[in-house]
Amino acid sequence: MVLILGCVLCLNGHVTKFHSIRDQLLDRLESMAAGEQFPPERQLAEALGISRMTLRRAIDELVAKGVVRRRHGSGVFALGPKLDQPLAASSFTEDMLARGMRPGSRVLAFDVTNAGAHIGRRLHIDDDAEVITILRLRLADDEPLALEELHIPAALVPSLRAEDLENSSFYELLLSRFDIALNHSVQTIEPTLLDADEAKVLGVPEQSPALLFERTSRGAEGIPFEFVRSVYRGDRYKIRTELTLPDRLSETDQLSETGPPARDRTTASAEQPQPEGDRA
Repeated sequence: MVLILGCVLCLNGHVTKFHSIRDQLLDRLESMAAGEQFPPERQLAEALGISRMTLRRAIDELVAKGVVRRRHGSGVFALGPKLDQPLAASSFTEDMLARGMRPGSRVLAFDVTNAGAHIGRRLHIDDDAEVITILRLRLADDEPLALEELHIPAALVPSLRAEDLENSSFYELLLSRFDIALNHSVQTIEPTLLDADEAKVLGVPEQSPALLFERTSRGAEGIPFEFVRSVYRGDRYKIRTELTLPDRLSETDQLSETGPPARDRTTASAEQPQPEGDRA
């Protein structure tokens, strides 16, 4: 029993030390800019007073958390804080400008094809109706963050060209040129892994974690005008939600949380015998 307890204490001591090393690396990252390189492995291990094997393990965890990137043959680089994606109707351009970053878009493909069953169902158009399919790389301060595949009924955006979507907001373009204003969107979010082509364009390893967004948007008259499938780098994005309690709980909630109303509780307590010293 003493031997087992001693092993547990050793293990806890090792875990605590490892967490301390990880936290020291996180503290160092607080003062580092995105893209800045860690000192060489040997130098950093000596500065922290640990073995290179322990340092590698701690850095592996930071890589998994998405706060640093290891480039083989080059070293370890800070990624900067993750960008949080609020669950609200806003454009990528607006989000990046609000963060003080420079938004950008690069059109990788621009095609006019028949909708097909899947896209036709999403956009409420016939399978053989023409849609414009646009693949865009979304950037912030020239860093690739997301791949966006956009489908639009061609009849809604006559004369739309690929260059119209280079480094510009699609929603602003729709409103100014085609009098289409975003009124309502339904969006789903799920985890995914990047395939080889997606990873290459986004500049990350294949099978890297990502967030998959699928969104159908409607205008003022309830007519769908876009279906979008976007993949965002999991090492650079996280989802932010704001949760608030209602001003007043329902009567059912009040009963479940606080018991019966005060009048009922008083009646119930009066029926119970009281200790002699408490009686009037």
